Amino acid sequence: MIIMYEEPKDKEAFDKHYYNVHVPLGRKIPNILKDSVHRIVDSQNTDLNPYLITVLEFENIEKLTEAFSSTEAKEAEADGPNLFQYLNKPPIIMIVE
Repeated sequence: MIIMYEEPKDKEAFDKHYYNVHVPLGRKIPNILKDSVHRIVDSQNTDLNPYLITVLEFENIEKLTEAFSSTEAKEAEADGPNLFQYLNKPPIIMIVE
């Protein structure tokens, strides 16, 4: 799973909430084999203004589906509006193989 956030309207508040609240909630989601966060330093050939990419790795799509029906995932999802208030639009979420 790849989650891409475009540049926030308030970078400082976004970063504070993302790293201090949202990431710790996300790391409680079961079945995640590996997670990583990458700050975008340059992008080309796009009209988007990417800021941050989060990658969550799962063994397979079944484990991902199971993870996102968990209580922990629902708690992280419930925090979304608290994080999204610092963005101009919601993040792009991609499920990849």
